[in-house]
Amino acid sequence: MNAKNTDFGTFAQDVMLGLNSTPKTLPSKYFYDAKGDKLFQQIMALPEYYLTRKEYEVLEGQHKQILAPILALEKPFNLVELGAGDGMKTKILLRYLAQLNVEFTYYPVDFSGSVLEELEESLSSEFPSMKVHPIQDTYRDSLKKQVWEDGKPNLILFLGANIGNFGVDEAKNIIDHLRVGTKKGDLVLIGFDLKKDPQIILNAYHDEHGVTREFNMNLLDRINRELDADFDRESFIHWPTYDPVSGECRSYLVSQKSQEVTIGALNQTFEFEAFESIFTEISKKYSLSEISHLASLGGFEVKQNFMDSEGYFSDVLWEKQ
Repeated sequence: MNAKNTDFGTFAQDVMLGLNSTPKTLPSKYFYDAKGDKLFQQIMALPEYYLTRKEYEVLEGQHKQILAPILALEKPFNLVELGAGDGMKTKILLRYLAQLNVEFTYYPVDFSGSVLEELEESLSSEFPSMKVHPIQDTYRDSLKKQVWEDGKPNLILFLGANIGNFGVDEAKNIIDHLRVGTKKGDLVLIGFDLKKDPQIILNAYHDEHGVTREFNMNLLDRINRELDADFDRESFIHWPTYDPVSGECRSYLVSQKSQEVTIGALNQTFEFEAFESIFTEISKKYSLSEISHLASLGGFEVKQNFMDSEGYFSDVLWEKQ
């Protein structure tokens, strides 16, 4: 999310609700202001952060097999992408479809209007004849409205392990929206970060150069700047944890002392006990059996798991039953 697309009132309200809750929380979507966007680009280039590299490997090496089922229908179709972002990974699929000269319409969905504008400009430059209909909306609302639904087959993309940014109940809710937002025979390609050596996972969120730490701390800087707060970032530490049973990697900002933080825009002071934490982010890792169970809950069947060479990541193709 871009700062210029964030409503001030919503940001303030979310911070107020999160810091008044027990335990304290802050929504991870607010990581992404101008500085946060740049830091996340740095994170994706880190040797420890394998996720982006592994999904690129899957899409570059297996895009023909991934697209084979929708192409086998030999009909015009809709390619819908939830959380399209800059579309870099999706362009691997788009280039292949353009080469084949097949008839389809691309519907990139994203909450950020500026991201969609940049994507549309980029696509019109590289694929001038491609039909592109951007949709500025949330995952859930776009699936409720289904503005792309015209009776044609749909292939819905949900890449980048974005499903992992939700806890179990929220992930089930997203899958329920996918169930409602698709018809029999529709295909869904979802990216899942897989369970693996716990140290490899933990390193991805706690790199030796401290970029992930800075990414989390930037959230406090943003509250200071935009909501007139006085967080002392040096009195907080970034603390990621990984539970190999649940598969949840969770990030926290932990207060190293008893302190008070005042947020001017809220006209409120928040008390922190020594070593009290703020929960900022979840990234859940899945086993193949968990993915299959999640699919069945939504009335989908797993057609194929497309995995990288080390089995770190899978783009999984589901079919609506």
